[in-house]
Amino acid sequence: MPKPIDVVEALLFASDAPLEAERIRDVLDLENVAAARALVGELVARYEAEERGLAIMEVGGGWRMVTRPELAPWLVRLARARTRVRLSRPALETLAIVAYKQPVSRPEIDAVRGVNSEATLDNLLERRLIRIAGRKEAPGRPFVYETTREFLVAFGLRDPGDLPKIEGELVIPELAAEAATADGEAQAQQDPGAGGAQQPAGS
Repeated sequence: MPKPIDVVEALLFASDAPLEAERIRDVLDLENVAAARALVGELVARYEAEERGLAIMEVGGGWRMVTRPELAPWLVRLARARTRVRLSRPALETLAIVAYKQPVSRPEIDAVRGVNSEATLDNLLERRLIRIAGRKEAPGRPFVYETTREFLVAFGLRDPGDLPKIEGELVIPELAAEAATADGEAQAQQDPGAGGAQQPAGS
């Protein structure tokens, strides 16, 4: 029978998002949230005492298993070896929009860039620098994208909060809403024809 602290370690390793104390309590069927926090604290102490290559960091209301900052240069080399080819300017531009506005939909990205970003997003997905995080509650329910752990490793970041600060704010133009509507309706339904009654999305 594995020890609860080992189960917590496995959960952190397998989770792509910060793991909350409530979730740990539910999975391990613990008495309360305090017991979950105590297990995480014990695991953090173990990692700090043994000076491993990994660390447990509290972020976004939960905990994540991350690499130690001083190991970033070697991880960057690994990421570059995987990608081999440098990212193009459009790819970097799109990746920056996703990183700073995540989760963000393709129509919103297109509105900022002024061009169709479908091929660029496919390229970033293939490189595992971004992933599909769900769908936007908007007409057509387009996919929304967010960065991945591979992205953090490639750029030597511990979490998205370590992104360089930018002056002002990256604003999504209002055109994005119209683009989302047009794009979603084009994919979700066919033209009912001249004089035909338009059907609500999802009908």
